[in-house]
Amino acid sequence: MAEMRTRYPAGISRNTILLAFASLFSDISSEMLYPILPIFLTQVLHASGSVVGVMEGMAEATQNVVQGFSGWLSDKLQKRKALALIGYFVSALGKPLMGIAVAWPGVLGGRFLDRLGAGFRSAPRDALIASSVPDEYRGRAFGLEGIGDNLGAFLGPLFAVLLFLSFHFEIRWIFFVAIVPGLLAFFMILLVHERPVPVAAKSKIDVNLREFPVGYWKYLSVIAIFEIGNSSNSFLILQTKSIGASFAVTILIYAGFNLMAAFISYPAGSLSDRWGRRNILLASFVVFLVAYLGFASTRSVKAIAVLFLFYGLFQGIFRSVGKALASDFVPELLRASAVGWYSAVVGLLGLVASVVAGLLWDHVSHAAVFYYGAISAIAGSVGLLFIPGKRNRAAVDA
Repeated sequence: MAEMRTRYPAGISRNTILLAFASLFSDISSEMLYPILPIFLTQVLHASGSVVGVMEGMAEATQNVVQGFSGWLSDKLQKRKALALIGYFVSALGKPLMGIAVAWPGVLGGRFLDRLGAGFRSAPRDALIASSVPDEYRGRAFGLEGIGDNLGAFLGPLFAVLLFLSFHFEIRWIFFVAIVPGLLAFFMILLVHERPVPVAAKSKIDVNLREFPVGYWKYLSVIAIFEIGNSSNSFLILQTKSIGASFAVTILIYAGFNLMAAFISYPAGSLSDRWGRRNILLASFVVFLVAYLGFASTRSVKAIAVLFLFYGLFQGIFRSVGKALASDFVPELLRASAVGWYSAVVGLLGLVASVVAGLLWDHVSHAAVFYYGAISAIAGSVGLLFIPGKRNRAAVDA
């Protein structure tokens, strides 16, 4: 740790830089496809809004639930890098499978493989991040990874627009090109040095669950309340398209959203180190609430663009601070499991939220999707007030 303090700024190490670049490339790969996927499904394959909701909910649930398993396996084996490498490789292979699909079940298969790999890699990668810097700078380390993740999510849609408009790529070919940055992410992980943990972790998943402190479970309960209304961002994309934005404008707006998320990730993580994770996370819930109310009420493309940029603040804060807070409650030997189960809760409740959103979209109104999300944000914000504002070192060290 002393070497990291002297050679790099606080909260940054060689590993965190490499891991940030891995997230950059993997998200370029994924986000080249994410904004065009709901349009591809509804306009090329003629799927319904309910199909989009179920597919994206299942995809995100797969990613996050698998993190619970991969987190446990990573803690049991004390192997982070090898498991992350498997995940990055499998995710890259899923991209071209979506491009060859002739009906939505084929897209579902490719999307499932993509998210299976993404879920398998995430908890081991997050454990690598948490162990690569001193504890007091963990928020900054996750924030740096968040910059790579969200910057990739900004560049990915721009590459898709460039290929589609400037080089006149047929939409299916974008799915094949996306494998290239996915493989670059794999090579970044190859360069990461895994720091060995001197004590063996508990090997049974049920023991891990019992050893998590009460504060951790309270936190997960609050996240569950919030997530039950946090449906897939595909509905934000569909809403943007439905009010009259062109294909290119829709993707550019989505790219701007990810750029905003990239800008806020590191400052949010750094502020959470000083001001407490709960306070910063609560601010993100409020941003979510305001943005969703705006999406429900406006019919202006310009207003939607502004709201999407504003919503990027939530995305950047929630991604970096939410995971950092989950890892604060447990000792290092259980961090991959803690982040993994946190992500599993996010995924399972996100699946519920997306299925409900799809039904509301098709059978009630588009605005109902966002009012539903706003209600969960209010409930989650109230629950978050009962979570300790500072890291509970006693619970961690117990």
